Amino acid sequence: MSTEDIVNLHTSLVQKCEGTIQSYKKDLQKVRTGRASSSLLENIQVDYYGSKTALSHLAQINTPEPRLITVNVYDTSATDSVEKAIRNSDLGLNPSRDGSTIRVSIPTLTEERRKELVKVLGKQAEEIRVFIRNHRREINDSLKKLETKGGVTQDEIKKALEQVQKKTDHFIDQVDALLKEKEAECLTL
Repeated sequence: MSTEDIVNLHTSLVQKCEGTIQSYKKDLQKVRTGRASSSLLENIQVDYYGSKTALSHLAQINTPEPRLITVNVYDTSATDSVEKAIRNSDLGLNPSRDGSTIRVSIPTLTEERRKELVKVLGKQAEEIRVFIRNHRREINDSLKKLETKGGVTQDEIKKALEQVQKKTDHFIDQVDALLKEKEAECLTL
């Protein structure tokens, strides 16, 4: 019974950490690096007939060129709202309209802005590392409680704690690799 509890705790750790990594990947996609990416606009909220709707539900978003995003709005009456939502987003983009198609050119980033982005990315990565360490702490606490309940030897707990640390290190290495990749993308002209 108790060995099963240890396995369940390890599974729980992996699930929590993988969820944290997936969330981090989505956050990284939203960071503007000077290259066009459809994920940059997907989560912009548009006022569509009185309700907030994700832009990805109202339009097809394409990147035909490295510095251009095109937004083909399905409902032509919503084109004004989509254009306004893109302009008012915190991305600093200036869309231009061509019928029901909206073109958004992505300006190149200055060297200063690139360095600023790298600092922001570093802070985000550290927050994710903290989340992963918190998951580790929760699992370690649960393992120690199993030991006090009995039915599990100290050697089993020690081995389980070592496995938790190895898994935590693995996930932190993933965060570091994702950060390094995104930093390189930001600093590339």
